[in-house]
Amino acid sequence: MSGIDYSYQGFYARFESPDKPTGSLLMGPDNLVGDDYEVVFKNEDDRIVAWLKNKFGAEIGFLDVDASRSLQLANGRGQKIRALLSFVAYSDSPDPGLYWGEVALFCYNETYDAEIGAFINRCSSRLADGKRPEIDLGRSSIEKIFSEEDWMPTQTVPYPKKETGMAILKQSRSLSEKMIEQGRARNKGCYVVSWLFIIIVIAAVLFGLHSAGLF
Repeated sequence: MSGIDYSYQGFYARFESPDKPTGSLLMGPDNLVGDDYEVVFKNEDDRIVAWLKNKFGAEIGFLDVDASRSLQLANGRGQKIRALLSFVAYSDSPDPGLYWGEVALFCYNETYDAEIGAFINRCSSRLADGKRPEIDLGRSSIEKIFSEEDWMPTQTVPYPKKETGMAILKQSRSLSEKMIEQGRARNKGCYVVSWLFIIIVIAAVLFGLHSAGLF
């Protein structure tokens, strides 16, 4: 294992949406918990800010100063960077309120993309299920990524403590979101199931209205 580059870095970081219209998009199907986001760097007010761009090319938010600096250094080292959506929240303060959340960030030597990339994909699945695995790994844990197939840390990271005026709006994928994503992946069987699910929901609503004498 001595030939492995142990310069892996993993951590959770806060992002904020620039405005409410952009933030509200985080509640839609184009931004799902566990999704991959591209990190792009912008020079703003004489400092580098890391922005998150979803898989449809929309910029949904920017990272804080510390995370932006860490990612800039990783980018300078030539490391690959992946960002996964962990959760979406809303806070009343500061006025007029803002959408924000956290992403799981991974920086590593792309030479080991097969092994570490597979580990990140497993983290994505955990996040989609509402679980936040510990990704700040020591050397012994990094070794397990290479030596133990399907290895995942048992430790988890708690969600931020809720404060007055704050609500976590999205922290896992709903059944309908999972069906939408599988349909986008051209899984025909799941795509048919998703349409059947929608039809059943509509039928149930119509039946309820009819039973209440409103239809």
